[in-house]
Amino acid sequence: MGKTIAVSNMKGGVGKTTTSVSLSVGLARQGKRVLCLDSDAQHSLTISFGITSPEQQTTTLSTIITNIINDNSFDLTTGIIHHSENIDLMPSNNTLASMEITLTGLIGRETIIKQYVDRIKPYYDYIIIDCAPSLDLLTINSLTAADSVIIPVVPRYLDAKGLELLLKTIAQVRRQINPKLTIEGVLLTMVDSRANFTNDIISLIENTYGENIRIFEERIPCSIRVTESTAKGVSIYTHDPIGKVASAYTALTREVLDNVA
Repeated sequence: MGKTIAVSNMKGGVGKTTTSVSLSVGLARQGKRVLCLDSDAQHSLTISFGITSPEQQTTTLSTIITNIINDNSFDLTTGIIHHSENIDLMPSNNTLASMEITLTGLIGRETIIKQYVDRIKPYYDYIIIDCAPSLDLLTINSLTAADSVIIPVVPRYLDAKGLELLLKTIAQVRRQINPKLTIEGVLLTMVDSRANFTNDIISLIENTYGENIRIFEERIPCSIRVTESTAKGVSIYTHDPIGKVASAYTALTREVLDNVA
C-alpha cells in the first residue's frame, strides 16, 4: 500500500501548492508512482500542472465525491490526467466549492475523500493531497484520508503564530477520526536567510515545536523561478533544473523517502 501525504496550512501564500507539485515530481523522478489530488476549490494545483481551463474538465474531484455520496459505481481512473513529468493528477475546479454544502448534512461526511483514496491507493506509491488554505470540511476530509501531513510555513511572525491552530486541528482529527495521522514535518518555505529577522523566526519555530515535531532540515529559498514555473504549467525541475529551489526540493524528497512508515 502506498503512502498518502496531505500538504496543509490554513494560511494562503505559504508554498503549499508549490510543495505539492515539487514533491510529487521529485518522487516521480525517483521512480515512484504518484497521484496528485487537488482538494482546493481554487484549483491552484490543477493550474500549476498546466490545466489552464479547469472548468472544462468533465470529471474532477467533485465528480468523484458525488459518485461516492450517491453510491454510484465508477472507474477509479476516470478523470485522472497524466502529466508529462510522469505524475497523475485528479483535478478540481470551482464546482468543488459547492461540495462543502453538500457534505455538511451527511453522515460520515469527513470520510468521503478517504473512501476514494483507500480504493485507488494500491495503484500508487504516494498520493499527495494539496489542501485548501482553510480548515473547512474538504481539508478535514483530506486529513482524514492522509497518513501524514506536511506543513509549509513561511518564517514570518504571524505565520508562525498561526501554526498552533493547525496543530490543534490535526490533533483533534487524530483523536476523533484518524488515529494513524502523523505530522511528516514542518517545511520552512520562501526563506530569505540573509534577513536577521527571518533567522529569528526560524529559531522561534524550532525552539517552540522542534522537540515534538520534525522540522525538515531542508529549507526552501525564495525565487522568482517558482512563479515562472507555475505560469508555464511545469515543475521547478523542468523550468529551472539546476536552480536553488530544484536543489532544495530534491533534498526534501530524500528526507520524505527516508521517512517511509
